[in-house]
Amino acid sequence: MRLTSTSPTQLEIIAKQLLAFAPDNRIFLFYGEMGTGKTTLIKAICHELGVKDNVTSPTFSIVNEYIASRSRKAYHFDFYRLKNQTEAMDLGYEEYFYSGAYCFIEWPEMVPDLLPPHYVTIKIEVTGQNTREIIIEQF
Repeated sequence: MRLTSTSPTQLEIIAKQLLAFAPDNRIFLFYGEMGTGKTTLIKAICHELGVKDNVTSPTFSIVNEYIASRSRKAYHFDFYRLKNQTEAMDLGYEEYFYSGAYCFIEWPEMVPDLLPPHYVTIKIEVTGQNTREIIIEQF
């Protein structure tokens, strides 16, 4: 699926479409250069899931935990600062990835051998000053 965003307000619609596209999947991998809007899209998805917490990038903490509606958990990872996959292993990534909770993973290319077999990829490309092309695939 390919979607185009020309403003942050469209992200709420895109978040709904994304969740409808993969209703049974809980692992979402976000690819894109720094500043393309990965965290902004994750905020919109979390809002759609009923998260009331302030959704921020876990750049330094590596993972943030949020509570969504019906007490479902959602985890937001930012693996940009990892030196190697061992750091994710030390974090106990399996407990998160296989918990059945939503997992939103920025910079998944830092942990390629640790990713579960089923996931959704979201590739965000800058195509203009305020325009993003969002390519969504389910595996």
